[in-house]
Amino acid sequence: MKGLLLRLSELDADAATAVRVIAHFEALLGGGPDPVTLARSTAALAGCAAGLELADGRTARFGPDGAALPGPPGHVSGRVDLEPAGRVWLERSGAPGPFDELVLEWMAITARVLAGRPRQTRPPRAADPALVELVLSGREAVEDRARALRLLGLAPGVPLRVVAVTGGTAADPGVEAVALLGRGALRGAVRIARVGSLGAVLVQGPDGPAAGTPSPAGELRAAIRERARDRAAARTPASAPGTPGTPGTPGTAGASGIRVGIGGAADPLEARTSWAQARAALRFAVPGTPREAVADHDELGPVALLADIPLERLRAQADVRRLRELGRSEWGAQGIAALAAFCRTGSLRQAAVELHLHHSSVAARLTHVERELGWRLRDPQDRFRAHLALYALRLAGGG
Repeated sequence: MKGLLLRLSELDADAATAVRVIAHFEALLGGGPDPVTLARSTAALAGCAAGLELADGRTARFGPDGAALPGPPGHVSGRVDLEPAGRVWLERSGAPGPFDELVLEWMAITARVLAGRPRQTRPPRAADPALVELVLSGREAVEDRARALRLLGLAPGVPLRVVAVTGGTAADPGVEAVALLGRGALRGAVRIARVGSLGAVLVQGPDGPAAGTPSPAGELRAAIRERARDRAAARTPASAPGTPGTPGTPGTAGASGIRVGIGGAADPLEARTSWAQARAALRFAVPGTPREAVADHDELGPVALLADIPLERLRAQADVRRLRELGRSEWGAQGIAALAAFCRTGSLRQAAVELHLHHSSVAARLTHVERELGWRLRDPQDRFRAHLALYALRLAGGG
């Protein structure tokens, strides 16, 4: 594992490397790690000095050769603060490595276990992209698709769902999917690969054909929320442990930019149907709160049919055009965000909680939208019209 993060640079190898990083810390978690083991193994994995400081005062700092390092850390290239106290960090003289953020995130997860906060995790499995593409293809013979499923370790007779992932900071969406799902968010068999510009995730439940495959929307939203929190902490300005930094904003997903679309449960031999639904649902997802960042085709219901309308027609629709024009100003964009929260929650006060604003501020923004667009949001018909226009705007690439 030494130097692994610096040696592998191929896109397909990246997803496998991300799995190895997660599996490395999974092995540590399974063995009941101590601070010395965690710091030493992380330094060897990352190829640079690594250290930790726990709330109970335990500390450890090691170089990549396994030698203990005395004194304060050198140049801290990245760190994650622990709650209520403590931190983990990497020391790299140059720019952070391509997997440093993932290493820090999982080092922090392991450190939290050391601090007495147990965590159940299960690493996903990076799959051969060619096999995943074959399973998702509608052109290949049934026999070939069944063989590909078996080679992936999936059962041809048990329903599965396909999840599409994009966004985030990783160059490879497959890596982003691995990092997101490495938290053990999904039960059952999880296979991940990069397919075109997206991360494709095959999820097959563990309970057999009768149980089906429940939607993982809730688990994915929770994983996005937690990953965004840790990423915000990892972006804290590098400083020596013990030096206050700028904390990340808990509970925000906008920093990560991750978007997820979930397809419906399907016969594995017809996985292309769930894949098409996942890509359609992905168009409804936008970076922001976890609720908005994950779109489930089943939850969308008939609204998903909007994805079949050509973009030109959506963009030419009068309400969509006016919303787009309104969003070009800062005040108008804030009004649209308030409108989306209000339509989603159905309550002025709940929308205010979601936006972290006073309800009077949300009311003022909604009044501005009503004045500009001629809607009365107390009227159920106008509220439905506004919600539909927001969906169309999102599909048209304007929201």
